Amino acid sequence: MSVKSDQHQERIKQAEKIIEQPEDYKVCEGCGSIVTARTASCPSCHAYNFDEKAAGVIKQAKLLAKREANSVLSTDLA
Repeated sequence: MSVKSDQHQERIKQAEKIIEQPEDYKVCEGCGSIVTARTASCPSCHAYNFDEKAAGVIKQAKLLAKREANSVLSTDLA
């Protein structure tokens, strides 16, 4: 399996986990990242505004599962 395919499968797996328990997550209104419900500020863009509604979390999880990752992570900078 290719690296891209492995990454896509991992994104689908993460989305399924989020969709099963959307109340444990929220969507950053600054960048669209999905973070855990206990997060105070987005680790990606440092925003403080979140959509905590289950419907919004599920919609974003499905959207993110369909596309390639485009965020820069700390592991990318190492």
